[in-house]
Amino acid sequence: MPTLLIVHHAPSPTVRELADAVVAGARDDAIEGVDVVVRAALEATADDVLAADGYVLGTPANFGYMSGALKHFLDTIFLEAGGALADDGSAASTGGAKRPFGLWVHGRYDTTGAVRSVLSIAGALPWRQAAEVLEVVGDVGGPERDAAYELGGTVAALLAG
Repeated sequence: MPTLLIVHHAPSPTVRELADAVVAGARDDAIEGVDVVVRAALEATADDVLAADGYVLGTPANFGYMSGALKHFLDTIFLEAGGALADDGSAASTGGAKRPFGLWVHGRYDTTGAVRSVLSIAGALPWRQAAEVLEVVGDVGGPERDAAYELGGTVAALLAG
């Protein structure tokens, strides 16, 4: 059975709403045959990543960057999960089959730097972006929760085949 790993840092109620919606979408009753594993960014390990077939990452935008917790996760798993860098330090192609991933970012005023930083690291992993990045600025309401639900469901459905 394919496994979807959802790794997030959701330190506030607003960000938690998005995390909960992503998880609910991934566990939608219409999607069968996918095991959904949810880990806080500071608890997720390289073993979790290696055991999964796809990923959804979530983070608040903190001072123009991803959260420190998500950065710690990515730093910790990078080499074991197949990360590769070119000689100039940029992302290098890892070749072979790439696992799908999705990303959501919440910011009070902006998400640009956080999105760029996560996509830069993910581009150096054997992953492929499988859904549009969900960028939420400001308050979370019904449309934002629906979009988060859709993100989780989309990546899970890709794994279900």
